[in-house]
Amino acid sequence: MTTPLAPMVAILDDEPQIRLMLSEALTEAGFRTASFGRATEFEAALPSLAPALCLVDLGLPDKDGLALVHRLALESGAAIIIISGRAQVRDKVTGLELGADDYIIKPFDPTEVVARARALLRRDRTPRTEARNTAKFSGWTARFDQYTLTATDDDVIPFSQAEGEVLRLFLESPNRLISRAQMQETLGGAASESFDRAMDVRVSRLRTKLREDPKNPKLIKTIYGAGYIFLGDVHWS
Repeated sequence: MTTPLAPMVAILDDEPQIRLMLSEALTEAGFRTASFGRATEFEAALPSLAPALCLVDLGLPDKDGLALVHRLALESGAAIIIISGRAQVRDKVTGLELGADDYIIKPFDPTEVVARARALLRRDRTPRTEARNTAKFSGWTARFDQYTLTATDDDVIPFSQAEGEVLRLFLESPNRLISRAQMQETLGGAASESFDRAMDVRVSRLRTKLREDPKNPKLIKTIYGAGYIFLGDVHWS
């Protein structure tokens, strides 16, 4: 039996000491790592690297970090954690809204990064050989093995691993209330304001990709003070 490879984590930071510190901590925790000091080097390696998680510093010497995060969220299936010295709330909110799944402020403890990486890359409890990877609903096809949504006009829209976790949770429990407590228990992470904000951002991004009217969404309904309900018939294969 072939042993599955450990998840690959791409580290993008222009400070060599931070790259080394993160790489050592993650390797010791069982991850594979690849480190880059410039965005251009990282982007060139990305197709062959296929990381499960990207750690991205916003203060890059050759490209805007937020623009890179947004591109990764749109085009990659990887989870994204921003690691930055920018500590203001508006920077965190902007990073999350552009597609990051988490935001860590420098200076940080590398054990915290490892813990958050594990939370984001939590393995599905269903064995991969038995996991259902394709769901059809309301004219859409979600392919979780490819991280894509396909519309009736054949437009293919990628989604991130973090968005996929939320979408799968909704599609596996259609027409039922999903409370924030259930989301926290299923998706991992400590119950907190930042967790709630991260979930809200993921749901908002899913609504955009599903072409929902933000003022009157038809598929993902917010039940204020309680959670969310996904409305629709879902067929898995």
